[in-house]
Amino acid sequence: MENPHAERQAVLLERILKNTSKCTETILELNKSLEEIIQANYHLQTAANLSMQYRKNVQYNLTSAKSRHTQHRDKP
Repeated sequence: MENPHAERQAVLLERILKNTSKCTETILELNKSLEEIIQANYHLQTAANLSMQYRKNVQYNLTSAKSRHTQHRDKP
């Protein structure tokens, strides 16, 4: 006759291993999804930086043009 305590321990251990395996699988899927999000955000960040630099350049050129226009108009 086998030890009932040992049988119960074996069943519990099997459940723990199964749940741990499922958890590991889910974490791997989550990591993959996070990598995809990070990659997508990298492209968005690059686009945002380019847009911000373009806006700064436009603002600089508008200020410079306005300054030149004002100086040219004020000359006698």
